[in-house]
Amino acid sequence: MSAEDLENYETEMELALYREYRDVVGLFSYVVETERRFYLANQVDLQVRSAAGEVYFELTLADAWVWDVYRSARFVKSVRVVTFRDVNVEELAKAELDLGQGGAFPR
Repeated sequence: MSAEDLENYETEMELALYREYRDVVGLFSYVVETERRFYLANQVDLQVRSAAGEVYFELTLADAWVWDVYRSARFVKSVRVVTFRDVNVEELAKAELDLGQGGAFPR
């Protein structure tokens, strides 16, 4: 496999992931960003913890979808993330989720 073939394959995988995201985003209520991953979820519990003077975040998601081009199964029942880095949680308004016109997504 040439470098160009590999680059084309990765580009196709990323495009397929974006299309999947676009198709499923309307099923979820929250967008969650961590330093390692991007998630869609319907339930989010964020707890700020402290141990030995260090602050960290414990994040539990239920009914989630994971943005990861290398995962074969992106839908997960629950996710637990522990991180010392920033966590961003946004609740999506359903009006924000309309990515297409007339219910159909442009391809």
